Amino acid sequence: MSRAALLVLADGRFPAGGHAHSGGAEAAVKAGRITDAATLEDFCRGRLHTTGLVAASFAAAAVLGIPARELDAAADARTPSPALRTAARRLGRQLVRAARATWPSPELDALTREFPKGAHQPVVLGLTARAAGLEPLDAAHCALYESVSGPATATVRLLSLDPFDATGVLARLAPELDRVADRAVEAARRALTEGTDALPAASAPLLEIGAQAHAAWPVRLFAS
Repeated sequence: MSRAALLVLADGRFPAGGHAHSGGAEAAVKAGRITDAATLEDFCRGRLHTTGLVAASFAAAAVLGIPARELDAAADARTPSPALRTAARRLGRQLVRAARATWPSPELDALTREFPKGAHQPVVLGLTARAAGLEPLDAAHCALYESVSGPATATVRLLSLDPFDATGVLARLAPELDRVADRAVEAARRALTEGTDALPAASAPLLEIGAQAHAAWPVRLFAS
């Protein structure tokens, strides 16, 4: 295992396409749910314990070797919004391109053949972490960090929020992120014997509704 590989994968400059997505922050800003650092923190905390937990558990499960097809079908079932399903697959397609160039792997090659239009991003993230020699907990941490760092970065642009304040939000959430990562890995290990129904299905209805509305905007700064 290489901790340096985790830094590469979690780096916002890794060309996986995440910079083009706000994680629902753009719709939340327009709706008035994010207006400052305090409301950004509330928003990110909500993502951390819902969609973040789900993504982290799927990423960890992929590292543990649960078949990608099973995980992808289970991820689809947990994503009611067509707009979010499209975004997740688009991000998965971009991530696998970057991953194959960085950590060549027969599993990633097979994933590309099986899902030419892209698998769900957390599934791809887990297989990427596996190819990089990382552990399930590493993949969970990476998925959770993405779930909150994306909105924090986007809000700097959307609200001209002070970057120091946005980074402070991420720092304050760090202890919770560690705890949620542990929960995600526990669920992934249960799924080895109990199947994908053991993985979390925490929902975030406002994110789903916001994503559908956002997809219809004629002008937007972010893809989702």
